Amino acid sequence: MKNTIKYNGKLNAIGNRIKEYRKQNKMTQEELSKKLQLYGIDLNKNSLQRIERGDRIIKEYELAVFCDVFDVSADEMLEGCIETLIN
Repeated sequence: MKNTIKYNGKLNAIGNRIKEYRKQNKMTQEELSKKLQLYGIDLNKNSLQRIERGDRIIKEYELAVFCDVFDVSADEMLEGCIETLIN
């Protein structure tokens, strides 16, 4: 990606949080992908792996859907992200 800023080598700071919430909800990446499709978000297992590793940027509408799927607020989802970015 051209002109993309990376923080600690990552393109997003919440991939780990998404992985945590997915595991707390006992979902596989494939199951999460199917739930996201119900919202019109087409993220396959490979895209989810990249998000969880921090290798893919998350769009704001994707963040909103992740929050809805996991029943958490954006504040909860983003908690600790600033620390992740600066450490």
